[in-house]
Amino acid sequence: MSSVLPSLNALRAFDTTARTLNMTAAAEQLHVTHGAVSRQIRLLEEQLETRLFERAGRGVRLTSAGARLAATTQQVFSQLEQTCDQLRREAKGAPFVLGCSGSFLARWFIPRLDQLKHDCPGLELHLTAADEDKPIRTGVDATLRFATPPWPDDHQVISLAPERIGPVLRPDLLPDTLPCTPATLLRLPLLETLSRPQAWPQWCRQQKLHPRQLSIAQSFEHLNYMLEAALVGLGVAIAPAYLVEEDLRTGRLIAPWGFIETDARLSLWLPDRVQDPRARQLADWLQRMLNP
Repeated sequence: MSSVLPSLNALRAFDTTARTLNMTAAAEQLHVTHGAVSRQIRLLEEQLETRLFERAGRGVRLTSAGARLAATTQQVFSQLEQTCDQLRREAKGAPFVLGCSGSFLARWFIPRLDQLKHDCPGLELHLTAADEDKPIRTGVDATLRFATPPWPDDHQVISLAPERIGPVLRPDLLPDTLPCTPATLLRLPLLETLSRPQAWPQWCRQQKLHPRQLSIAQSFEHLNYMLEAALVGLGVAIAPAYLVEEDLRTGRLIAPWGFIETDARLSLWLPDRVQDPRARQLADWLQRMLNP
């Protein structure tokens, strides 16, 4: 069997069909005819000496060999698209695009933009909101994420700082008559965010409290909504320390029980193994700011 790789066109036709499981849809995406896609896949099967698809109603389904190849082509084509996009934008002098959660963007990053411009005057940065649990989309050079190792092999991950979480509340929500112990939380309304359901259980286990003892008064879809609820006195929120630094400094919130370190890390995720030098410059600045 020849060790020469199949043609790029054949692999592209296969990859698109593997994602759509429909040759007509694949042909539309590739702007070619149904027959052209069929010929490319047939050529690929002949070169590999194995079937990659089986008929399934009006579409197709992957054979076991096809599924193995699709796992590779999807990863490789995704990396190619991201790298080519990055090179095009670098050639045009495009800014470095950083994605991060809306709460981190609003509560930590934006207040420090002037400091970043002062410390890194040559780094042109564009910030965009990005979900932590979704793949890095095309056009984004890196994302900031709270996540627990191990890291995926298809990303370059630069660890920046440990995640520290703790209960925060408005000062008037904690009466002077209540003792300032972890058990006091059993008597207060608690708030949680659906994006981090593990936060309260993690904190409870370190405080020798059983998570089932706590009563959640209200859940919020986004962490930022939960913190706004805490600021108006609806209950006690569990939050990363980085996001409430300014609220604690001004006294709008208090953290009488302190913060604990979790297994998660705040890290800078790059979508491929080829590192943009601007990412290292940004990572160095973030590490200094997060670990004063």
